[in-house]
Amino acid sequence: MSCSLAWAQEPIVSPFQLVFPNDADWNVIQEGKEINFHLQSRGAKGDSIVYNITSGLRKEMYFDSLGHFVWTPGFDAADRINTVKTFSVVFEAMSSLGESVSKEVLFKVVHVNRPPIVDELKPFYVQYKTQNTYQIDMNSVRDPDGDPVVFIPILDGGMPEGMRLTASGEVIWEPSIKQFNILREAPRYMEFYVEDQPSKVRTKGKLRLEITQMDLAPDLTVIPQTTVVKSLENNRINLRFSLSDPNGEDDIAAFNFISDNKNVPQSALIKNTATSYEFIWEPGYDFVKDPFDTLSFDVIFYVLDKAHNKRERSIHFVIKNTVDESVRDTYLFNLYRGALVNAWGLLEQMKEKEGQLKKAYAKAKKGKKSRSLLNASLGVTTGLSSVIAKSDPNVRSYITTIGGTTVATVGTLEATEVIGKSVNGLLDRFNYVMQKKNELQNKGDVFAREYAQKSARRQNDFIKKLDEFKALMNLSGLVALELDANWENKKEATDVAIKKTFKDFLPLDKDNQ
Repeated sequence: MSCSLAWAQEPIVSPFQLVFPNDADWNVIQEGKEINFHLQSRGAKGDSIVYNITSGLRKEMYFDSLGHFVWTPGFDAADRINTVKTFSVVFEAMSSLGESVSKEVLFKVVHVNRPPIVDELKPFYVQYKTQNTYQIDMNSVRDPDGDPVVFIPILDGGMPEGMRLTASGEVIWEPSIKQFNILREAPRYMEFYVEDQPSKVRTKGKLRLEITQMDLAPDLTVIPQTTVVKSLENNRINLRFSLSDPNGEDDIAAFNFISDNKNVPQSALIKNTATSYEFIWEPGYDFVKDPFDTLSFDVIFYVLDKAHNKRERSIHFVIKNTVDESVRDTYLFNLYRGALVNAWGLLEQMKEKEGQLKKAYAKAKKGKKSRSLLNASLGVTTGLSSVIAKSDPNVRSYITTIGGTTVATVGTLEATEVIGKSVNGLLDRFNYVMQKKNELQNKGDVFAREYAQKSARRQNDFIKKLDEFKALMNLSGLVALELDANWENKKEATDVAIKKTFKDFLPLDKDNQ
C-alpha cells in the first residue's frame, strides 16, 4: 500500500517595494520637457503609505506625500559639451506600521539646443566716399545655451553690392554714389543669419541702413551688459568691450579707463583688436583690508575718436572680503594631524612600555622562585650547623651567624623588591597600560574618522572635540603609567604610519571634500 503526502504551501508574501513607470526610458528627459508620474508601492502590511524624497530633491521638482512627482528640467541642466547629465533621486515609502523602503532613480537629462536670439539692432550710419565699418552689437545677438555664434550673409536679403559681412559680425561697406542716393531717399534693410556652433541652428536678423553727414561719436558695448559688478576676493572678473564708430574703425583714437581705486592695475585692460578689448582682473585676498567687509568704487571706461568725441560707460565694482579657505583648511588639517601624531606617539610609547612590563613580569616570576629556593637553602644551612660542626663550637657559631645574617638580608631584599618586583604590582600596571592604550586607540579611531574631511573640520564643534581628544592624552592618570617624559620616538610620524594606526586618517593631498 502506498500513500502520498501533500505538503501545505505557505502563501508567498510580496516584499514591500516601490513601483515606478515601466515604460522604456521613462527616466530620460529632455531639457524644458515635463516628467509627470505617480509613485506607487506594493507589499506593505500597513494601510496608509507616505512618500518622500530623502536625497536629490531639486528646487524645480514637485513631490508630495501621495507620490505625485513633477519636474521640468531647465535648459541649464546639461550643455553642448556634457549633452547628458545624470541626477540621482532617492525615493522612500513608509507605511503606517513603520515599514519603509527606498530606491535610487537616475534621471538622465538630455541637452536641447535652442536657436540664437537677435534683438533689434542700432542702425548702421554710413558716409559717402568712406569705408564704413559697423560691428553688430553682441548684447543684441546671443545664444541662450552659450554656444559660439557666427554671422552668415543673405545675398538676396537686401545686402547691397560691395558690402561684406564677416563671421564675427563686422559689416564693411563703402557705398557708391548711386547707393548713397538710394539711402538718402529712404533707409533700407539688409538681412543675415546668426548660426550657433556646432549645431548650426540659424536665426534671421536684419540691420537698418541709413546715411549720416555728421561726425558721430564712437560707441562701446560691455559684455555682459551691466552697470554693477559684485565679486569676491580671488575671483576673476572678465568684461569684454566692443568698440564701434559710425565713421569707421580708423576713426577710433583711444580706449582706456579711470578708476577711483588706484589698486586696479592698468594692465587689466587687454587689447585684442582695434575694436575688441577685455578687462581681466583678479583682486587678491588682501585687496579688502580688515576690518572692512566690502570695498566699493567706480571705474569709468571711455572711447575717443580723432575728433575728440567721447563715449563713457561707468561700472560700479563691489568687492567682498573673503577668507582664504585654503589657508584655513591647511591650518585645521595641521591641528587634526597634530593631534593624531601625538596620539600615535603615545601609543608607540605605550607599546614599548607594554613590552617592558611583560619582560619585568617574567623576570619577577622567576625571581620569586629563586628567592624561595635561596631562603630554603640558607635556612637548612643554619639548621644543620650544629650537626655539621658539632665537634667544633667555633665553626658551628660561625655557620649559624652566616646563615642567620644571610636569611635576614634576603628577607629585607625581598621586602623592598630589590631582587625581583612584585608580580601583582606588575600585573596591575600592565593591565592599566593595556586599558589606557585601548581607550586611546578607540578615541583616536573615532576622531580620525569623524574629521577626515575638510568640510567636517570647518564645523564649529571641531575645536571642542580636538580639545577633548587632547585632554585624553593629558590625564593625570597617565602618570601611573610610569612613562619617560624624555622618551623620543625612533619612528617618523609619516602619513603612512599614522594611517596604519588610525585607518580612517585622510592625508591632505587626498582630502577632497
